[in-house]
This record gives sequence, structure tokens and C-alpha cells, in this order.
Amino acid sequence: MSEKTGSGRNSSAFQGLEFFIDLLVIGIWLGAGIWAVSLSEPDLLPLRYVLTLPLMFIIPGYAAIAALFPKKNDMRLLEKILLSIGFSIAIVSLIGLGLNFTPWEIRLDPIIISVTLFTFSMLIVAMFRRFSLPAEERFKVPFHAPGTTIRPGTVVQKEKKIDRFLGAVLILVIVVAIITLFSVIVFPQEGEQFTEFFILSENQTLGNYPDHIIVGQAYPMYVGIGDHESGDTHYTVETWTQLAEFNTATNSSRILVMDPNGRLTATLTNNQTIITPYDLTVRKSGYNRIEFLLFKNSVPGPDVTGSDRINASYRNVNLWIETVEQEPVIPEDTVQQVI
Repeated sequence: MSEKTGSGRNSSAFQGLEFFIDLLVIGIWLGAGIWAVSLSEPDLLPLRYVLTLPLMFIIPGYAAIAALFPKKNDMRLLEKILLSIGFSIAIVSLIGLGLNFTPWEIRLDPIIISVTLFTFSMLIVAMFRRFSLPAEERFKVPFHAPGTTIRPGTVVQKEKKIDRFLGAVLILVIVVAIITLFSVIVFPQEGEQFTEFFILSENQTLGNYPDHIIVGQAYPMYVGIGDHESGDTHYTVETWTQLAEFNTATNSSRILVMDPNGRLTATLTNNQTIITPYDLTVRKSGYNRIEFLLFKNSVPGPDVTGSDRINASYRNVNLWIETVEQEPVIPEDTVQQVI
């Protein structure tokens, strides 16, 4: 007698689990997907795609449909699977559109995290709605007779021809969309290639550059280079002291004197940015501009000077300055007035 009671309790417990086992599997897959996002080793990338692709193509749509249709008679399992794929593509597309207007942009990690949060919330709603229904009305995966749900010889043959045709078209569109999206993720197109080049002041800020320079005195500055050239790139930065005339009528300048002042080099990998300390020192007075020239991979010979050398550079930045031999003396009465 006790054996029958124990068996009945185990059977009842398993039947209760049947109503939510599909949602539990999705929850476990969500955890695995979050873990897979952190995988970056080349040998583990195939596992990453295996775990994350269902998060974009099946799972979010299934969770949404489970929340919308908690009853077992709402639709068949095959219909839920097909609609899950279409719903998932639509959900991921909308999430990607929203991320495009955020600082995170459309990248794999933010998409996976956003989809995971959405799917988890849908799972909570689906479990609550199923739990609120009588046991005989709750949807459950028909493990006991899967053939009656998916086998073409029963349900599919009873459908109208137009339904089968539309179903085939839907499947074809979904497959094409999956292949296209998969190719974009696995084989992304190269974006615009460029290099960042900037000069920072002593406080590592844009602005507050030294404009009154004493000859022979070092002025701490920083040179920044950001490589976005899709590969390793060798950079050379040259500084030149110049005496230039500025024509306000034409909004242009003419170089009268241009002498070399310093050089630094660096080799960067793709998406690497460095900010290197650089002491600016002017050796003699008479200059009124400092020119920073950035060359990529190759540097022209010493015969290329003046405006031709500036035009040959990949990027250039200049600062207008005033050079003096010594610090000007402030009259004492001026100091007292300031005080």
C-alpha cells in the first residue's frame, strides 16, 4: 500500500514538472548563453556560437509565445516552434534597433544580454500564467506522444493546401534570414579604416595647451594614437617648429621657416590606443607654431620639407605659440594691484 502511494506521489510530482519543463530548459540555456558571451578563446568560439545563436533565433520567440498562449489547446507544438523562429527574429531586430541609439551600439554582447533579460521576463510571465490555469488546461510538451504532434502523416496532412503553402514560404523566409544573420555575425564586414591622432595638455585634456613657451624649457604634453586600420600599423610622429604667416583675408597660412624638433615611433595592433608622454622643448626663439605630423608605415625622405611634408602626412595637428628667451618680469606695482 505504501509503495503505491509513493509511486503516485512521484508520478504526480513529475506531471507537475511537465507543465514547466520546456521553460526550465530555456532558463538553463539562458545561463549557458550568458556564460558563452565571456568566451573569447579561438578554440571555444564554435561553442560560443552554438550556445548563443539559439538565444537569437528560437528561445526569445518561444518564451514570448509561451507567455501569450499558456493553454495546451491554443496551438500545436509544431506551430509554436515555427512561430518562435519568426518571433525571435522580430524581437532581436527590435532590440538591435533600440541598442543602436544607446552607447552600447549593435554588438554581440549587448544583444545577448538584452535578449536574455527579455527572455527571462517572458519566462516569469509564462510560468505565472500556466500556474494560474487548471492543471488539465496547462500546456506541456507531449513527450509521451511526440509523433502525433510533429509527424507529417497526421496533423500536417489534415491542414489545407494553402496553409501548407504559407507554412513552407514562412520556413523558407526564416531559413534565409537565419543564414543571412549568421553570415553577418560570423563574417562581419570591415568597417571604415582610420587612425585617431590627438594632442593632450599636461592634464591630459583637450585645451589649455602652452602658448607662451620659454626657450629650453620642457613642457609636458601627451600624444594620442588610436589604430582602427584592421591590422598592425607602424606610426611615426614628428614635431616641427615653424615661423608662419596667417592671412585673415584668405584664412590660410604660409610657412616661412620649418625646422625639425623631435620624433617618436609606435607600432599598434587593431583597435589599440596609446597615450604617450611627450616633452615639448623649443631650442630657440622666433617660432610661432608647432606642427605635429603623423605618418603611417612609411616616412618621406629629408628632401620633402615645408608644406609638401605636411601634405604627405597621414594626420597633422598644430599649435600657435609665442617663444621667448626668458620669463618676462612682472612690475611690482602690477603685482600689488592684482593682490
